Amino acid sequence: MTKDVNGKPVSLYVNPETFKTSIHGGMFTCVDCHSDVKTSPHETTPAKISCASCHADQQAAYDRSYHAKAIKAGDGQAATCVSCHGSPHELLPASDPKSRVHHENIPATCGTCHGQKYVMEASGHSAQPFASYEQSVHGKAIAAGSEKAAVCTDCHGSHEILAASDSKSSIFKFNVPGTCAKCHQSVQQEFMQSIHGQAIARGNGQAPVCTDCHGIHSIKAHLDPNSSVAAQNLAQVTCARCHEGVRLSQEFGFQGRRATTYLASYHGLASKLGSQIVANCASCHGVHNILPSSNPRSTINRANLVKTCGQCHPGVTEKFALSKVHVDAPLSADSGSIAVRWIRRLYLGMIFAVIGAMLLHNLVIWRRKALVRRKQEHRLVVRMSLHQRWQHAILFASFITLVVTGFALKFPDSWFSILLGMGEKVRGVTHRIAGVVLIGIGVYHLVYVARTRDGRRLLLDFLPAPKDATDAWGTMLYYLGLRSEKPEFQRFNYAEKAEYWALVWGLIVMAGTGVMLWAKISVGHLLARWWLDVATAIHLYEAILATLAIVVWHFYQVFFDPDVYPMNWAWWDGKMSFEHYREEHGLDAEPLLEAARTEAKEHAVATSEEVENPAAATADEHAADEVASTHK
Repeated sequence: MTKDVNGKPVSLYVNPETFKTSIHGGMFTCVDCHSDVKTSPHETTPAKISCASCHADQQAAYDRSYHAKAIKAGDGQAATCVSCHGSPHELLPASDPKSRVHHENIPATCGTCHGQKYVMEASGHSAQPFASYEQSVHGKAIAAGSEKAAVCTDCHGSHEILAASDSKSSIFKFNVPGTCAKCHQSVQQEFMQSIHGQAIARGNGQAPVCTDCHGIHSIKAHLDPNSSVAAQNLAQVTCARCHEGVRLSQEFGFQGRRATTYLASYHGLASKLGSQIVANCASCHGVHNILPSSNPRSTINRANLVKTCGQCHPGVTEKFALSKVHVDAPLSADSGSIAVRWIRRLYLGMIFAVIGAMLLHNLVIWRRKALVRRKQEHRLVVRMSLHQRWQHAILFASFITLVVTGFALKFPDSWFSILLGMGEKVRGVTHRIAGVVLIGIGVYHLVYVARTRDGRRLLLDFLPAPKDATDAWGTMLYYLGLRSEKPEFQRFNYAEKAEYWALVWGLIVMAGTGVMLWAKISVGHLLARWWLDVATAIHLYEAILATLAIVVWHFYQVFFDPDVYPMNWAWWDGKMSFEHYREEHGLDAEPLLEAARTEAKEHAVATSEEVENPAAATADEHAADEVASTHK
């Protein structure tokens, strides 16, 4: 038996057995509800029945509810009697475990609408609260078979469900303590006597209620690390929402930064390190019974401090209990705070003066020793020409500027960002200028290696070769003591080649992504939005990779290699000693050495013939012999 309703077949069949076992089956006949039906069979469609004929109070309550108002406003998906209770022909009493409105089944019943994203979003709501409830302490208890844990109707009501903004709603802020009291009566009584509860009783909507601290649908046990009232989350998250900012200070004259001053103390630092037994906000101030320190019943009243501190510090004295918990608290005028303030100033001055003097002392000695060592070396091999050193200097300056100004945006609270002292506009302009300079020196270097003889030779010497792989393996074996001879290298070894081509790759990647982010509006006209997200990610991680590579790889070769410590001066004057050059680039050193001998002897002969100065000729010959003998 079916009938078309709005073009869809609808079954008219009612199972007699199912109806008989329903709550209506044992009390009513069909015509008790379908009273307009006088004959059987009937051809006309019976009038829509009203539950109000038997359930007037419940219907009246429903008519005032949010669901009824939504239906009147045209929301066809809002809940009706049938949505929750099921078909009248199959309806079971709430006491029946099979009933859709049995206590344990309420979440699943409400979830048929409130757990469906497409249903909730269509009416401007979210399905997340239901998902959060399922993971809450209440939801998990119901899933485990508890008959006492709170379900939707315990908080929201059954038929007269009202919006949270309605002052008559059970979840209206000022009504929340009373709603929670259905299960947590003793806690509610304690809370209402606290400074927070008293403020709520006076109508202060800025005071917290149960849900402000514990959450709404996502309430978790206090031992759960994800709970908003877990020991490690109180100061950093929950209490900080009110007591860290300036809102309470501006509105009520309370001290702000209470979380910051706690987190700067031993207790706070230990908490941030993961301790779950160190004192937190609730350890001292209480949980639900928080009272001002002026109240004799307050746990932080002077008369009660010994007892409060004694919970963790047995045998504590009053003097110890009076020590400050919130360090660096503003507006502190007690003797200890004044003393600490002056000690801080004194030590900061001492640190600056003493460490500054030590640094200056060592810098003077280091400079002298470094210069003397540099002068004592026979640094005759030209490693970098003046042209190349200028390129290196510009590259270095632009790279360092990009690193500092780039990471200052990613890590605005870091020490180098604070020392930089730039506003965002200045930082951004500086970063872009440095980027243009870096791209410019990259283009210039490209022209240099293409148009000059030295540049072309430089590029050829930097080209990778199969020998580089065997050299890398041989070097590791040598320094691990597994090989007796160290590989000999050409003008550039495998490490220098790898660094050069890594620089080329990094410059291309950073320049490309940087230009995309700079011209993001234009890029947005040409490419999908996600291209900018990808460019941002690549720009960040390539910057981290490049910075670490310079620090770990390049700085080792320039500063920390024991053979060149404290510095390889080639970047400054372009020169290396023959001894060091032959050690590092043996395959290229011998031809250079032979060329040096030949050039010196030719110069000596030319000088003797043209100037007829035997002394000068003899000096040049001795210089050539010295170079040769040094490297025999």
